[in-house]
Amino acid sequence: MASLSLVACSSMLPSSSLFTPFRIDIAQGNYLTGDLVERVKPGMPREEVRFLLGSPLLIDPFHPNRWDYVFRFQRGAGESVTRRVTIHFDDQRVARVEADALPARDDVNDPALPRNRQPRY
Repeated sequence: MASLSLVACSSMLPSSSLFTPFRIDIAQGNYLTGDLVERVKPGMPREEVRFLLGSPLLIDPFHPNRWDYVFRFQRGAGESVTRRVTIHFDDQRVARVEADALPARDDVNDPALPRNRQPRY
C-alpha cells in the first residue's frame, strides 16, 4: 500500500525538474600554452622537455620515441575542449613537435583555462 502511494507521488513531479544535479568542470592532462611549446627546440634532450612541459600524459610503449601531451577540459554543462601536443625524439633528442592550436599564454578568455589558475603576464 505504501509503495503505491510513493509511485503516485513520483508521477506528480515534472519531467524537466528544477532540481538538476550540479556537474563540476573537469580538467585532465597537461594545460600547455603556445609560449611553452615554442620553447621546445629540435635537439633539446628529453630531460629539458620534461622540466619545461612536465611529464607527458602518455608514453606509448609501442612508440618509445614519442611523447603525447593531451589536455581535455569538460565543462559541467557538457561542452569539451581537447588539445594535443606530440613531441618526437630521435636519439634521445627532440626531432620535431606537432601541436594543435594553443593559446599564446594563459588567456582569461580561453574556454579551457581551469578556473583555479590565475593568468601569468
